[in-house]
Amino acid sequence: MKTQAPNSNPSVTLQKAASVSDMTVGSPLRQITKFALPLILGYILQQMYLVIDAVIVGRWIGVEALAAVGASTSITFLVMGFCNGACAGFAIPVAQAFGAKDYRKMRIYVANAVRVSAVIATVIMVLSLMFCHRILQIVNTPTDIFHDAYTFLMLQFAAIPLTFGFNLLSGQIRALGNSRQPFYFLITSALVNILLDVVLILFCGMGVAGAGIATWLSQAVSVALCIWYIRKHMQLLIPQGDERRYDNRRTSILLNNGVPMGLQFSITGIGIIMLQSANNALGTTCVAAFTASLRIKYLFTCVFENIGVAMATYCGQNLGAQRMDRVTRGVKDAICLMLVYFLFTFVVIYPFADYMMQLFVDSGEAAVVSNAAQYMRINNYFYPTLGLLTILRYSIQGLGFSNLSMLSGVMEMIARCGVSLWLVPAIAWTGVCFGDPIAWIMADLFLIPAFLWVQRRLKKKKVIQLSNN
Repeated sequence: MKTQAPNSNPSVTLQKAASVSDMTVGSPLRQITKFALPLILGYILQQMYLVIDAVIVGRWIGVEALAAVGASTSITFLVMGFCNGACAGFAIPVAQAFGAKDYRKMRIYVANAVRVSAVIATVIMVLSLMFCHRILQIVNTPTDIFHDAYTFLMLQFAAIPLTFGFNLLSGQIRALGNSRQPFYFLITSALVNILLDVVLILFCGMGVAGAGIATWLSQAVSVALCIWYIRKHMQLLIPQGDERRYDNRRTSILLNNGVPMGLQFSITGIGIIMLQSANNALGTTCVAAFTASLRIKYLFTCVFENIGVAMATYCGQNLGAQRMDRVTRGVKDAICLMLVYFLFTFVVIYPFADYMMQLFVDSGEAAVVSNAAQYMRINNYFYPTLGLLTILRYSIQGLGFSNLSMLSGVMEMIARCGVSLWLVPAIAWTGVCFGDPIAWIMADLFLIPAFLWVQRRLKKKKVIQLSNN
């Protein structure tokens, strides 16, 4: 008797797959929370190991080494942000096809996304490695930390294919409503990273290079885990036969979603580079304070980011199922969830910011601690604007209007450039502290009317389709 191919009957495979989740039915708040929680826990864990990494570097190597790692933060965001954004965009057509129950189309998107990602990752890695030295010069990296910053950044750039691979594969897993497994993979990756940090930095004495190598190897582990899981438990995603062929039209759709999302992060990154360049010019103390505060800041703000990521998959699936009513309800529920979390951050950050910063440097480094705590408190006041930004931006992306989300990134870039050129020279470190809040407000002023316009357009399109039928 002939054995049936794993994907020859997708509906049966789907019924048996506890690894996927249909977000087009059930309570929107419950679906969003259920999907977002593993993402949030995963990214908190990821930020925790970045915090531990910074603690190890700052405590056991020194403030200069901590500054060297932090001096390239904005550059890493620029490059890795494009990779992450592009992969998130490539997952949107997959989520839409899954929501429409068109599994053949979904797998064609998967095959072409892998092909396109391999090319993009290789090109970005080569260009980044070629221009690494010049980029660090452009952002005014202090001379005393330049060598370590260069070493660390080169290792980060060498890991670009691995970063792209993990974000692409985990994005496709999440597109089918499964956010748990990427969380488990992040746990494993984080533990590997911390273990390697201890071995390479403390025992092998490799310094900043050890931190970079540890990150590289831990990312390789996370990619291997994604590949293993898809082959073992999510065969619904594996293209078969002619589904693997290059499809020009589907590739164009992938690029139309992925490139604007990648550019949105990169455009935002340009503004962050401008801000970091202005901050670097203030000296090593401000660079170290910026590095320490960013580590804690991302630990808190990743929750807002991942509520947004959940909205991209939620909106994508519901658009595929033609459930715009659920999209509206979902956005409202997500905003309520975000505001509850903001209250929690305020209670924690305001009284304890100084103590958090003392994790990274000795208490004798009073200027570093004071500056970093000031940065954390000022940013915390504006977290609701960040939460609204991520919810609306990712919802717009999930609905297929990535170009609009890219324009919101342009607004952020303009704001940060303005702060870098005028506010930082005028009020120094305090100007740096207001860089992100001003950028968030500018983006929201664009995203609120943009989301309302997208809603009206899609509802009008649905009415026309119903009348034609």
